[in-house]
Amino acid sequence: MPILNLAAYRFVSLDGLPALRERLRARAEALALKGTVLLAPEGINLFLAGAPEAAESFMDWLREDPRFAGLEAKASWSDAVPFGRLRVRLKREIITLRRPALRPEAGRAAAVDPATLKRWLDRGRDDDGRELVLLDTRNGYETDVGRFPQAVDYRLARFTELPDALAADRARYAGKTVVPYCTGGIRCEKAALHMRELGIERVFQLEGGILGYFEETGGAHWQGACFVFDARGALGPDLRPAPPRPRPLPSGERAGVRGQPGDTPATEPIPPGASASPAPSPRSSPRRGEEAVSRSLGASPGLAARLSSRPGKETRA
Repeated sequence: MPILNLAAYRFVSLDGLPALRERLRARAEALALKGTVLLAPEGINLFLAGAPEAAESFMDWLREDPRFAGLEAKASWSDAVPFGRLRVRLKREIITLRRPALRPEAGRAAAVDPATLKRWLDRGRDDDGRELVLLDTRNGYETDVGRFPQAVDYRLARFTELPDALAADRARYAGKTVVPYCTGGIRCEKAALHMRELGIERVFQLEGGILGYFEETGGAHWQGACFVFDARGALGPDLRPAPPRPRPLPSGERAGVRGQPGDTPATEPIPPGASASPAPSPRSSPRRGEEAVSRSLGASPGLAARLSSRPGKETRA
């Protein structure tokens, strides 16, 4: 039976997160879904896989909550479930940038749809004749798997490095049309807003991210595949798992357990001519971090006890 993989996010103010976490976990478990759901005061970010009817049923149920009404999910298919288990986690941000003043819920940056971006790439300019600059906001090990070849690639070790990279390179974008892109669009929600704060005026995030671009254009102008944080490894422009490419998983990863854009590979070959990003500082245990988030968000003592007693190392989603 084919497996339906769904990815969706929404920036929306959420409260009562511990209770919401338990409701979502119970529903997903009842439907035998696996994957990761992230909840934070700023919204939801989910990646789930299972039988098509079960995955669609979960999304229909989720949309009954007015906060998630109309939530759209990107779909892709695989022959097996690419996650080892189900995790529903509480976080401070659904995508970590550590710029709390950025609030996509209050207003998104302008976006460009995939068909329009393809037209711009065909011409080498935007519709007004301005020079076009693509910015890859993903980590270096993701861009090694596939990218727009003309895109700016800062070889990030983690998303939180992007603001400093942009601040040091702001002149590059003056007077040009800039399109930041990422896997599904969530990183660019914050990246585009931050670029506007820096005074970069013509910024258009890619609507739907790389996967949306694949779906609508077949991957025109793209080289390679698109890295994904699950056991599939990467998706091709047809949104099917790409041919296997031997490579280490990000630190702490194992097959079927999803990582996040902040994780870095234990080792990764650097292409000729590329420079490696500085190694990130050691981080505290994600499990301890989740306990702290749970306490700050009002988790009950019982929930905190269940978190602290869970065996095994958690990897971030």
